[in-house]
Amino acid sequence: MAQFAYLLCALSSLVCFVLLLRAYLKNRQSLLLWSSLCFFFYLIQNTVLFADLVLVPQIDLLVWRAVLGLCGSALFLFALIWETRS
Repeated sequence: MAQFAYLLCALSSLVCFVLLLRAYLKNRQSLLLWSSLCFFFYLIQNTVLFADLVLVPQIDLLVWRAVLGLCGSALFLFALIWETRS
């Protein structure tokens, strides 16, 4: 059952990424682009989580998961700061 939840998280991140990217291509608002890139990092993080806990549990990918989550969150934080200054 946990495997299903991991895949569902990755799928929801993929849907958010695609919808935000489509909205950016339509409206050309930079915050939509930054948000879509953030969800892209979350998508990769959730995929690595699934691989870490289900596909190859003997290999510890905790550091990679943490780095991907940090990159996505830092990118979004940078975007929010950049947008408030411009």
